[in-house]
Amino acid sequence: MIISIASGKGGTGKTTVATNMAVSIETGVQILDCDVEEPNAHLFLNPIIEKQEAVFTPVPEIDETKCTFCKKCSEICRFKAITVLEKAVLTFPELCHSCGGCVEVCPEDAITETGRELGLIERGRRDNIEFVHGRLRVGEAMSPPLIKKVRSFTRPDITTIIDAPPGTSCPVIAAMKGADFVLLVTEPTPFGLHDLKLAVEAVKILDIPSGLVINRSDMGDSGVKEYAAKEGLPILMEIPFDRRIAETYSRGELMVEAMPEWKETFLKLYNQIKKTAEREEKE
Repeated sequence: MIISIASGKGGTGKTTVATNMAVSIETGVQILDCDVEEPNAHLFLNPIIEKQEAVFTPVPEIDETKCTFCKKCSEICRFKAITVLEKAVLTFPELCHSCGGCVEVCPEDAITETGRELGLIERGRRDNIEFVHGRLRVGEAMSPPLIKKVRSFTRPDITTIIDAPPGTSCPVIAAMKGADFVLLVTEPTPFGLHDLKLAVEAVKILDIPSGLVINRSDMGDSGVKEYAAKEGLPILMEIPFDRRIAETYSRGELMVEAMPEWKETFLKLYNQIKKTAEREEKE
């Protein structure tokens, strides 16, 4: 089972929920931190990193001794990653989306592909929890290929928890697509409600069953709960605004270890998700 934990905005508590639920399950679980621009699950899990590997994406390389400057490559590129001048071809690797279209249309076979580094994958474990995360190269704008690489380590024989990036754009879709359940984490504020609505619409398009966790649930207003009731979005857990939780988070500690009474709550959350996903699969 693949559980993707997402939100419309940053700072709602996705990583808090993801890491605490993973530790509560204890065995047969892996966590994939797909928030590759700012991964922080490792700060709470403190995994032992066993393997590292660089991730590359293909970008065009021009052999100007073969090129006739016909401009077919620049015409097909919708991202302006190739510009053909009178007697020269300029490439802009940072703009390239690695579609390979330029290679296909070149009549002279003057275009081959070379690799551009996207970032780094690190793999390890904490006790019985398998851990994988990606670190996007500084200045790199293309995170979905790195997210897909992180997700390639998904094991079908155990539960996978994905810590998705914030927002509702391409990186989030890459982290949610193919999941069995999307757990949305929000806060009861106007900003939280606004971005939750965007996230719910994205989940609807992907047609994935979903549920809601409300963090700092005793603050703000009732807008999130009213919206959830209207949309038939089940509220699976509420986390109150508690000074002890905030202090635990600030020290980089896990709630279920600093306050063991929370372990049963996160296990209950996991079991609710599991039952819902199994029911949806049967239907």
